[in-house]
Amino acid sequence: MAFRDGPFENLKVPLVWTAAVVVVVSIVAAGLLLVSDRKAVDGGSSYGAVRGAADTVTGPVSGILAAPVRWVGAVTDYVGGYFFAVSENRKLKAELAELQPWRDQAIALKNVNARYEALLGLRTEPPVPMITARAISDARGPFNRAKLLDVGTRRGVRIGNPVINEHGLVGRVTGATGGVSRMVLLTDVASRTPVLVDRTDARALLTGDGSDNPRLEFVRGAGSVQPGDRILSSGDGGGLPRGIPIGVAAKGIDGSWRVKLFSDRGAVDYVRVLLFQDFGQLVDPNALNAPPLAGLGTAPEPSLEQAAAIADVAARRQAAARAQAERTRQAQASQAATAGSSVQRGPAPRAAPDQSTPETPPGGPSPAPGGAA
Repeated sequence: MAFRDGPFENLKVPLVWTAAVVVVVSIVAAGLLLVSDRKAVDGGSSYGAVRGAADTVTGPVSGILAAPVRWVGAVTDYVGGYFFAVSENRKLKAELAELQPWRDQAIALKNVNARYEALLGLRTEPPVPMITARAISDARGPFNRAKLLDVGTRRGVRIGNPVINEHGLVGRVTGATGGVSRMVLLTDVASRTPVLVDRTDARALLTGDGSDNPRLEFVRGAGSVQPGDRILSSGDGGGLPRGIPIGVAAKGIDGSWRVKLFSDRGAVDYVRVLLFQDFGQLVDPNALNAPPLAGLGTAPEPSLEQAAAIADVAARRQAAARAQAERTRQAQASQAATAGSSVQRGPAPRAAPDQSTPETPPGGPSPAPGGAA
């Protein structure tokens, strides 16, 4: 039976009023839901279970519905990137060209800092004061191998000071002014350096001849040098500290022994000048001439327990010394009494001669008794 055929067929329901009632009821229901959405005793919401179920149901559906939107966005980005690739490429090339000089400067500064750290970490045994310098000019020729350094006598540099870098010995100072000094390299023809072979302790003379590998001369001992032996400064003559690395030995084309310098491993631009004159500056002469116990301080005051122990040991030693003296005195008195009693009794009688063996005088046999011949 249709609605209009029922008892309510003559009932008229205005549409506007119906919509108004529905809106009012919805507003009231929403307000009630908001007011009633209070926290439970355990901190949860009164509609937590209902909301959780709704989220469980609508989550996958929302993901499925959002997938086309994501696809459309990805396609849009791809198309936009394709059409704007040329402009992006030009922009990246401009940025790369701008950053290239900074990259080169960063690499150069990194290398310089590494060399500074290596130079600052150099230590000699015994310690020798040293200063850092930079080579400001280079003079190279068939007979000349020298550099100018930006330090001089105002910084304590003197003629004869050895110069090293982070790898080993470089040369020696041969001239100095107030702010500049001249360093002759080991490869210069005027360079003569006393060295030793680390493996055999054999002495030799390192002579520069203008080539990159100076020559070993006057090597002491047959077979004392082998290829690969480390060459160090010997310190002979007092011009250089002992033990500064110089290089490794190698056989030259001409058959002579030569040295591959450690200092050739890098550029000789940052160096350290050892302010070394002789071995006398490394030790205080007064310290050598001081009494053996001059460096010892006074002992601290003993505690009460230590003082009592010291006094007890001293008392025991005194008692033992007195007892020993008393025993010595008693022994001496006993010996004196024994000697006195022996003197009072007189000398001991002589033993009678043996009658069985008559004594023969030195002049011959004695006459028989009774005048018998």
